[in-house]
Amino acid sequence: MDWYLIHTKPRLEKCALENLERQGYECYLPLYPAEKLRQRKLTVVDAPLFPRYLFIRLSQENSAKSWGPLRSTRGVSQLVRFGQRPAQVDDALIALLKSREQSSQSEPERFYAAGEPVQIADGPFANIEAIYQMPDGESRALVLIEIFNKYIHNTPTQ
Repeated sequence: MDWYLIHTKPRLEKCALENLERQGYECYLPLYPAEKLRQRKLTVVDAPLFPRYLFIRLSQENSAKSWGPLRSTRGVSQLVRFGQRPAQVDDALIALLKSREQSSQSEPERFYAAGEPVQIADGPFANIEAIYQMPDGESRALVLIEIFNKYIHNTPTQ
C-alpha cells in the first residue's frame, strides 16, 4: 500500500478525514498548533499543515478497497494527479511529518522568520538550500505540490 494526496474542499479537511476513515480508509491529516482569533480571543487550535490537502493510503491490488468512492465522499474534491498518474507520496515523508507532529508543543512555535536561509537536512531533497518565505498555509500547500511535481517528473519511467 502506498500514500497518495487528496485535495479537499475549502476548510473541510477534517470533515473529509472523518468521512474517509468512516469508510475504512487509512488517512493522515498533518496538524500544527496555530493562533486563531475566535470570539475576540486569541486561542490555539490544531490547523492543517497543508490547507485543502490530506494523505490517504491506498493499494492498487484487485482485492484492495476501491478508489471509486473517494470523489463522492463529503469534503473531498479529488485525488491529486500528475497527468494520469495519482500523486504518490513517499513513506519517509509521512513518517517525518508524523514525528514532527508528535514532537510539537502545544504552543505555536515560530521556527523561522520570512527571508531566513534554511537547508533541507535529509530525504530526497537533502542539502538543498532555500529561503523560508511561507508563514501562511496556502504557500505551504503550493510548495508541497511543487515538490511532488518535480519528484514525480524526475522518476524514471518503467
